[in-house]
Amino acid sequence: MLQDNFGRRFHYLRLSITEVCNFRCTYCLPEGYQCDGDRDFLSLEEITHLVQAFAALGTSKIRLTGGEPSLRKDLSQIIERCAATDGIRQVALTTNGFKLPQMIDSWIDAGLTRLNVSLDSLDPRQFQAITGHDKLSTVLSGIDKALSRRISVKVNSVLLKPYSEGMLNQALSWLKDNPVTLRLIELMQTGDNQAFFNANHLSGQPIKNRLLAEGWIPVVRDRTAGPAQEFSHPGYAGRIGLIMPYSRNFCTSCNRLRVSAKGNLHLCLFADKGLPLKHLLSQGQGDALQARLRSLLADKQASHWLDKGYTGATQQLAMLGG
Repeated sequence: MLQDNFGRRFHYLRLSITEVCNFRCTYCLPEGYQCDGDRDFLSLEEITHLVQAFAALGTSKIRLTGGEPSLRKDLSQIIERCAATDGIRQVALTTNGFKLPQMIDSWIDAGLTRLNVSLDSLDPRQFQAITGHDKLSTVLSGIDKALSRRISVKVNSVLLKPYSEGMLNQALSWLKDNPVTLRLIELMQTGDNQAFFNANHLSGQPIKNRLLAEGWIPVVRDRTAGPAQEFSHPGYAGRIGLIMPYSRNFCTSCNRLRVSAKGNLHLCLFADKGLPLKHLLSQGQGDALQARLRSLLADKQASHWLDKGYTGATQQLAMLGG
């Protein structure tokens, strides 16, 4: 089992498979994806060896992220390789939903067990203003199709000052009959968004207070769950989660590690650098890779220090999938 010096165990790997994204979200890539270097992203075989090494060290959940992972033509094969790895019990995907209606069946057939969809507004005009695309109906259609296949679906929405009150009110109505978990995520400062962050950051605490006042009940976290504080209500088919990275003790329950699309281990979303693994991702180097992972865990810090304005090497969230 991978464990750091603070006793935290890591069952969960967030694996980016591309830095490319076709959306222009205001809080992440407002000018769109800018290719400022090579696109030497991990190959299918390198991903296979990486996942096998993590699984041998106790990882049971893989989340495929980006950028936008559906832009990889071999995504179904990547899902299939992850799902076929001994020890991996959950294969999840985070997507903007652009290709969801036409691709969700093939992803589920390949072994996908969980789906997260980025959806920052349920209002078509606001959705387009945030993402740069008039695709809300496409994304919602894909979510409906995923639910019809009885796969676990979560919806990620970043809290933004101009939109979030309306989003919450619309979402409460939507969650009455839709068995999804809406996760409201505090906007995080990155290397290139300080002015935007200062103008748009909202705390999730007032929303938590409202939920509790309206009869929502905290849900006990599973060991492989992410950092969301989840709430359920007997009158709603869906749930609401809050991800509040600026709250006290947020990092004490950390259970995930991150690997970038270029094969660098990031001990935290806001670590000061990525630690290269790609040179160990060829066949026959599994033992050396496992030893390297154990060694690198000694450098994991107790906290991300976001509350002090430290953003590390993360220039924008598409680098590591958030």
